[in-house]
Amino acid sequence: MNKYETYESPFCTRYASKEMQYVFSAQKKFSTFRKLWVALARAEMKLGLNITEEQVAELEANVDNIDFAVAEAREREVRHDVMAHVYAYGEVCPKAKGIIHLGATSCYVGDNTDVIVMRDAMEIVHRKLLNVIANLSDFAEKYKAMPCLAYTHLQPAQLTTVGKRATLWIHELLMDLEELEHRMSKLKLLGQKGTTGTQASFVELFNGDSEKINKLEEMIAEEMGFSACYPVSGQTYSRKLDYQVLAVLAGIAESCSKFSNDLRILASFKEIEEPFEKKQIGSSAMPYKRNPMRAERITALSRYVMIDSLNAAFTAGTQWFERTLDDSANKRISVAEGFLATDAILNVMMNVTSGLVVYEKVIRKRVMAELPFMATENIMMQAVKKGGDRQELHEQIRLHSIAAGKIIKEEGGESDLIDRIASDPMFMITKDEIMEMLRPELFTGRAPEQVDEFLNSFIKPVLEKNKDVLGEKAELSV
Repeated sequence: MNKYETYESPFCTRYASKEMQYVFSAQKKFSTFRKLWVALARAEMKLGLNITEEQVAELEANVDNIDFAVAEAREREVRHDVMAHVYAYGEVCPKAKGIIHLGATSCYVGDNTDVIVMRDAMEIVHRKLLNVIANLSDFAEKYKAMPCLAYTHLQPAQLTTVGKRATLWIHELLMDLEELEHRMSKLKLLGQKGTTGTQASFVELFNGDSEKINKLEEMIAEEMGFSACYPVSGQTYSRKLDYQVLAVLAGIAESCSKFSNDLRILASFKEIEEPFEKKQIGSSAMPYKRNPMRAERITALSRYVMIDSLNAAFTAGTQWFERTLDDSANKRISVAEGFLATDAILNVMMNVTSGLVVYEKVIRKRVMAELPFMATENIMMQAVKKGGDRQELHEQIRLHSIAAGKIIKEEGGESDLIDRIASDPMFMITKDEIMEMLRPELFTGRAPEQVDEFLNSFIKPVLEKNKDVLGEKAELSV
């Protein structure tokens, strides 16, 4: 049977990066098992157990020397993946065979590896999220003063600027970055807690010496790059951790979905589009189409991540006492695919945000079509200054606006609101005077200043702090 006759995950064949795929690979998982066994043996040796430097050195030399065929054959016999890998490790470490996994339970390697894998995956997400923020920050700065229609209820409202709208996207991503950094800073190892979290096996090994048992945990955490282990647990770390991590990923997905949906609408307005390759086909039936397929992919994958976070929520809420095993099969899929999908989303986000196409003349044309309606209050105030009655003027503008709207909506014509007002003696204003008022830049409030203030105070310090990881590009395979 060849690869075309079996299912392959789209995350591996189409979406996620090789870098993120490696983090959730068998090689990464089981080499981390072995690193944890090395850390355990080294710490136990230093704390006085009958383990030699030679045994630790043998274990360390064979961390990546994994014979998966041996492990898989053994697992078919014993129906236990951890013990199968203990066996495979022992086969290549005959001197250390008898001290591998000494005092530990399966969750020592399983759960600690899961935490390490999530840490490494979060570092990739962190780096890519920063690059998306950097791309959008450049975009916001470039277009900070370009007036465009703003919308409430998806109906034209007071003007904003293209750059100011981009700060709304950036702000949500900044919130996600802060949540991600918080979770990364709080991450701890499970440590070696034993079968029900009481460390009973280590009490036996160290003859009840609690100081050594606590020191053992500190030494393992330090070797694996963590500041501490969780203070208490059952056999496993609390599955709330998985939920907290997936909730951060879901938050990123929410922000990216908001961006992609806005972009899809802007594309339909012909104002802003995602990059479009020279030979890209938008539709199999309609050659002229430029479908926003990348933004649509962001929307689709974001929906998956948001729903995926519920897996971890239900798992955390249904663990019984010190542990059950109904978490294992679920989290093997939900955590891995949550990260793979988020990685895929950020790959597309980096690609799209580095090449957004802005159609300035279309944006200006659409602004000018709506601006006369938005300027009616200003026109009315000018007429009042010249002696007009505010209430009468308001009613007259209402009637003119309805009439102009009817021509647009019912007759398919262009708005004649300006001509109607200019020819109405009640307003005492010429068309030239009205046109002078219809400069879009007069209707954007503090939008350009807000962009500068936001970028300078909140974004540039973050980007400067992380400048070493910026400049990454994402090439999409499809």
